[in-house]
Amino acid sequence: MLVCGVDEAGRGSMIGPLVVAGISIEKSKVDELTHLGVRDSKKLTPSARAYLYKKITGLVDDYAISKATPKAIDDSVARHQLNHLEAVHMAKVIKKLGPSVSYVDSCDVNPVRFGKEITKMSKTGKVRSYHHADNKFVVVSAASIVAKVTRDRAIEKINKLYSVGSGYPSDDRTVRFVRDWFLAHGQMPAFVRKSWAPVKVILSS
Repeated sequence: MLVCGVDEAGRGSMIGPLVVAGISIEKSKVDELTHLGVRDSKKLTPSARAYLYKKITGLVDDYAISKATPKAIDDSVARHQLNHLEAVHMAKVIKKLGPSVSYVDSCDVNPVRFGKEITKMSKTGKVRSYHHADNKFVVVSAASIVAKVTRDRAIEKINKLYSVGSGYPSDDRTVRFVRDWFLAHGQMPAFVRKSWAPVKVILSS
């Protein structure tokens, strides 16, 4: 019986993609993830995440990654459908992995509704949606690590060309880069989400 965990990374960022990752693993091997020390990616250091990423991708039966571009995110925000966009990418990952049951971290205030939406699109096994699933289920914790490492690598690529920092609005370096770029060029680079409040403030001023 294949069990799947799905999570995202980068939802709140001003810069770069939203990354959705899923892992599928035989139910009999799930405990091995716990023995590896797998837990919610936010509770791990970057080096621990990188180490576990290799261990996880080597242990699981399969894994899949789907990315939403800043433009796709902006278009979804304009239609008030950011949760739907995330559900689309989660369904895509689940469909590719083909598990019997999937555990997903819900971004919707109503996790049951979110799970039903993914089920309708993926048409693949049972989907069980919970808040804080990355804390409750080790398969989702594993997915959170794969998503976070993939997302960090995407930001590293951007940082090799531009000094953008972490990409999050709480990072002064990120906000400064976006402001200075706009003052110099009169427009935003493609990797910046124009629908994010701090970016809209810069654009309007």
